[in-house]
Amino acid sequence: MELNVNGHRTYCYTGGKPFDAARPTVVFIHGVLNDHSVWILQSRYLAHHGFNVLAVDLPGHCRSAGDAPETVEQAADFVAALLDAAGVQRAALVGHSWGSLIALEAAARLGERVTHLALVGTAFPMKVSQALLDASQNDPEAALKLVNVFSRSTLAAPPSALGPGTWVYGAGMALGRRVLRSNPGVNVFHRGFLACDRYANGENAIAQIACPVLFALGAQDQMTSPRAAQGLIARARESGKRVEVASLPVGHHQMTETPDALLFALRDFLAR
Repeated sequence: MELNVNGHRTYCYTGGKPFDAARPTVVFIHGVLNDHSVWILQSRYLAHHGFNVLAVDLPGHCRSAGDAPETVEQAADFVAALLDAAGVQRAALVGHSWGSLIALEAAARLGERVTHLALVGTAFPMKVSQALLDASQNDPEAALKLVNVFSRSTLAAPPSALGPGTWVYGAGMALGRRVLRSNPGVNVFHRGFLACDRYANGENAIAQIACPVLFALGAQDQMTSPRAAQGLIARARESGKRVEVASLPVGHHQMTETPDALLFALRDFLAR
């Protein structure tokens, strides 16, 4: 499905079902050097079980035009514009890694328009080492290899994600290369990492949200350690939010390494 958002063509995967703005809507937001395809199991399941799904390619990524966001705040404004373009008054937001920061900031800005907030593989602050920032700019192939090593805790995806025996490291490398090459004018790898590293409004945002929040964290995550999410969790609880925490026995790419467990956590959270 394509929408015109801020004057640019924006692609959203709808899970194989026609979009119907009258149904409950879930927006899936990907991380750095990813696209809508990382949510394949979760988005398809929800689309076939009563939900409206918009798994978006962020601007300047793969099938979406426009300028790639330079900051989390710019990307959050895009999410608000996406809901307006789709004619959606209220929606749940699900974000992974950089996408979790975007979802968090968007939820704080949109207030009652966000019904649920799910933060997958999140951390705050989400600092990126200077070595990795430099590599993403000067040697993206080397940086991509590092990210895929640190993001994975398994060699092959379970049968419910991508297909039995899929080499998740190789698939991650191929996806990262494709996303990077989809925008010859901007290094979306380096730009996305900078946006993560510089985002400073996390604690204020989590206190401002008006909805329940789910933290889905990988126990073996070397990119966004579960310990780095504890400040957000504590701040959310202090401000009276309903908080749920799902600990998954994998690394940073929970969508393919524990696809069923993440799906069921999202499904049950959205149902409550």
